[in-house]
Amino acid sequence: MTTLAESPLWHPSEARIADANISHFMDLVNRRHGVSLASYDALYEWSITARADFWETLWDFTGVIGDKGAAPYLQDGDKMPGARFFPNAKINFAENLLRRTDEADSMVFWSEDKIKRRLSHAEVYAQVSRLAQAMAAAGVGPGDRVAAFMPNMPETVIAMLATASLGAVWSSCSPDFGVQGVLDRFGQIEPKILIAVEGYHYNGKAIDVLDKVAAVAAALPSLVRVVVVSHIRPQPAIDELPLAQHLDHFTAAFAATTIHFQPMGFNEPLYIMYSSGTTGVPKCIVHGIGGTLLQHLKEHSLQSDVKANDRVFYFTTCGWMMWNWLVSGMAVEATLLLYDGSPFYPDGNILFDFADAEEMTLFGTSAKYIDACNKARLKPKDSHSLASVRTMASTGSPLVPEGFDYVYQNIKTDICLSSIAGGTDIVSCFVIGNPIGPVWRGEIQKRGLGMQVEVWDDAGKPLIAAKGELVCTAAFPSMPIKFWNDADGSKYHAAYFDKFANVWCHGDYVELTEHGGMIVYGRSDAVLNPGGVRIGTAEIYRQVEKIDDVTEGLVIGQQWQGDVRVVLFVTLRPGRVLNDTLISAIKSQIRSGATPRHVPAKILQVAEIPRTKSGKIVELAVRDLVHGRQVKNTEALANPGALAHFTALEELNH
Repeated sequence: MTTLAESPLWHPSEARIADANISHFMDLVNRRHGVSLASYDALYEWSITARADFWETLWDFTGVIGDKGAAPYLQDGDKMPGARFFPNAKINFAENLLRRTDEADSMVFWSEDKIKRRLSHAEVYAQVSRLAQAMAAAGVGPGDRVAAFMPNMPETVIAMLATASLGAVWSSCSPDFGVQGVLDRFGQIEPKILIAVEGYHYNGKAIDVLDKVAAVAAALPSLVRVVVVSHIRPQPAIDELPLAQHLDHFTAAFAATTIHFQPMGFNEPLYIMYSSGTTGVPKCIVHGIGGTLLQHLKEHSLQSDVKANDRVFYFTTCGWMMWNWLVSGMAVEATLLLYDGSPFYPDGNILFDFADAEEMTLFGTSAKYIDACNKARLKPKDSHSLASVRTMASTGSPLVPEGFDYVYQNIKTDICLSSIAGGTDIVSCFVIGNPIGPVWRGEIQKRGLGMQVEVWDDAGKPLIAAKGELVCTAAFPSMPIKFWNDADGSKYHAAYFDKFANVWCHGDYVELTEHGGMIVYGRSDAVLNPGGVRIGTAEIYRQVEKIDDVTEGLVIGQQWQGDVRVVLFVTLRPGRVLNDTLISAIKSQIRSGATPRHVPAKILQVAEIPRTKSGKIVELAVRDLVHGRQVKNTEALANPGALAHFTALEELNH
């Protein structure tokens, strides 16, 4: 059982509680449904016992634009997968985000210290209109895929909105991905249009990616157009790039008009996102229009207390689900604060500078960033005002208790620190903030409304104040509608429902506290999660295999200093030794072929890699050994003696 702090680090004022969106929502629930809910916990229990009523009331409270359709609002609610929310509804995702057309700020963009731009709601609407028309003229319609190789900048959001307005499906990667990493993703979904930037800024440098764009485009035969967005220089030469047009040329023939938003079914596809397992190419997770919208409306409005004209920021790339989450802030009429580049260039203060300059209200970041600020001994409380910041959200990896201390001691005392956790799989959160309740040291505040989250042991029995598997025992709207190229649903079922029948098993190792909060201890499966970015080991193996001196590799995530670090074990050709030159070559190959986030923190040589009798390497067994845990089922191994190479490794103690 976890030792809990005696008193909370923060508690909202009575005025803040009274003004919170969730308080107003609770009043509506009480009036409409004849109940007397007076606390978050009471609202939570009602939200999971009266699921259809909860989600229908949320639809009305948040003013979803669209046709709700006839009841029932939850069909086959006892089936996972198989439940359908609002089966008769017709909506358009982009219409719900483009609610405003006034001159107030819609987006403010900083690209390190190199570029600063702002766009009004009217400007964004006009640009979406023109781009949507150009896409339609190129043949894009409902169900077609548009892929983006883009940084977190306004044109990316505009392109997503144009795609969604047509009922088409959006997918994105950030431009630091290697060519193979992009093709492993976009190659599966056969996009009709590729939208790509010609370069981006990172750590004070301009990085050109046109060669990568050309290589990606050449390998995607489904493309009818490549749209190039100028970012680091005006109008770069693209004559040698097949099917390419500059964005302004692509839209030149179209004047801004009233957008025709294509009505779509609630459960039609909106996003394709990617989650990697331990073998093969990344799985393509398809998220629905309505489920994504409703869940994000709930998380912005109720769980994060975002209001109209608030200014919402999340440090993210377009390859991470938090980008998709961030842009949904437009649906609650907030201004998006977009940042691309290093958060520590030039001196570690730029995100706090951004917060002050643009009166940021929600500061979204990662546990890794908070830890880095702590190690850099930054004290924003002394150097910045941060008067506007009401909420700080942290995700990616578990925020350790010392991270909570740092925020309240060195960033701001009067702030709701919302550690949150969910994932790409649900494009949202299972556990999240509660703006009307206390923040306890080291704990995520609460389970999300409408999410029947429990902690189970291996036998499927619920646990409180003990570590176990995070499960969700009832369907929710933002479950994936399917995996791409998974006609019989077997891959989808295997990903979440194999361990417990009709129960979502998320793969997180967690504990439910006596406060009703949660502590996350890391991933319970073999998928790596450094800094909150899910990494499939296969993506690293693919690159390691290209190194001639390496015969085989095995990669794990090691718990380290409140996060996870990637550790790669390699076997080498006879006579070869792992020296600095070879380590550098391996890291360089992984960095260029996958992404910088895939690069291992440690690379160690071993004599032999353990395998099952069927020939599969056993990542979980090695991970258990590295963490001092007993390895189960050694009988299944063809070479159990190989495990001895991974015990008590001094190199992993520093």
